[in-house]
Amino acid sequence: MATVNYSVPDEVKKTFNAVFAGRNKSAIITELMLRGIEEEKDRQRSAKAIDRLLARRKTKRPVDSSRIRAAREDLRS
Repeated sequence: MATVNYSVPDEVKKTFNAVFAGRNKSAIITELMLRGIEEEKDRQRSAKAIDRLLARRKTKRPVDSSRIRAAREDLRS
């Protein structure tokens, strides 16, 4: 298992220790790091999806709103 050293503000450390008193701090930090990793992966996937949509938008012609309305009406019936 690896050891990681990060500097945090004293107030953050104090509050962390108070909130998680009596618990395994290493396990908590590990869980928080894993959550952060997953959130960042999700953010990156979202950014890539948006980039793909924007790139595709450049190659497609706009659709007239009356055609969109007609398609919606067709789907409803």
